[in-house]
Amino acid sequence: MSGNRVLAHTGAKYPIVQAPMGWIARYPLASAVSRAGGLGVIETSSGETENCKAEIRKMADSGLPFGVNLPILFLKDDAMLRFVCESGVKFVTTSAGSPAKFVGPLQDAGIVVYHAVPTVDAAVKCVEAGVDGLVVEGAEGGGFKNPEEVSTLVLLQAIRARVDVPLIAAGGICDGRGMAAAFALGAEGVQMGTRFVSAAESPVHANYKAAITGSKETGTWVLNKKASPCIRALKSERTREIYDAGLMPPDALKGILGVYFGGDMEAAPALAGQTVGLIDEVKPAAQIIDETVAQFFEITQRLGALSAGRSF
Repeated sequence: MSGNRVLAHTGAKYPIVQAPMGWIARYPLASAVSRAGGLGVIETSSGETENCKAEIRKMADSGLPFGVNLPILFLKDDAMLRFVCESGVKFVTTSAGSPAKFVGPLQDAGIVVYHAVPTVDAAVKCVEAGVDGLVVEGAEGGGFKNPEEVSTLVLLQAIRARVDVPLIAAGGICDGRGMAAAFALGAEGVQMGTRFVSAAESPVHANYKAAITGSKETGTWVLNKKASPCIRALKSERTREIYDAGLMPPDALKGILGVYFGGDMEAAPALAGQTVGLIDEVKPAAQIIDETVAQFFEITQRLGALSAGRSF
């Protein structure tokens, strides 16, 4: 019997979580990930409350294990919180803000709560607030970032040294190598965003997937470090202008749906992590998960043999 706390908390077969990307993390992708043994997560950051509720209902009706993300600063009121508490959801990640007011109502509804953190201080505060676990978000990941960049490699070690709750590592992980490394540093699960954005079942335009699979490890920039929101996005003409200027216009993300679903890679910054340099093919979610798990066990078996033989 596995002693893995992330598996116990999520009900998934494998401790591989799909990140809650706005507009993208909906039933078609989340159900494919959950069916393949991972944990699909439904987003609510798009602010499309009724659409997100419908997606959550579909996942609940499917009988598959799944989670929901509640980005605290993006929620206009407590309608989504109330809905999640009443809809049979068993696992929630919170992000973007303090989870202190959310933990009680969610846990009272029998829901396990993990909060996404980019620093040790935030991790300690969240554990004090009573969260069940943490999603540790390193600077390599795409999307909204802490302007003070700390890599997953360092952040995981630093947080594990201070807290004993289960950790899901996020940022820079897209395969079994990254998963094995994360587990060596104290994680009990991994979250993958960019890898699943480029999955066959992801609803985004083929141009976006091609931009991910065609990029090098240096193919992203961290933008808008001196203001909010700070993001990591693919290099493009649009993002070069923002990078050179040092600041992002307030309406820069207005055209994001044009990137996601229209395939216009200059319509807005296209969010992506540094794993673009490790991803060179669009694959079904099941293949991504199967290959990740196989590679993870291959690596950990080799390391186990080194340990058993006390050799390097």
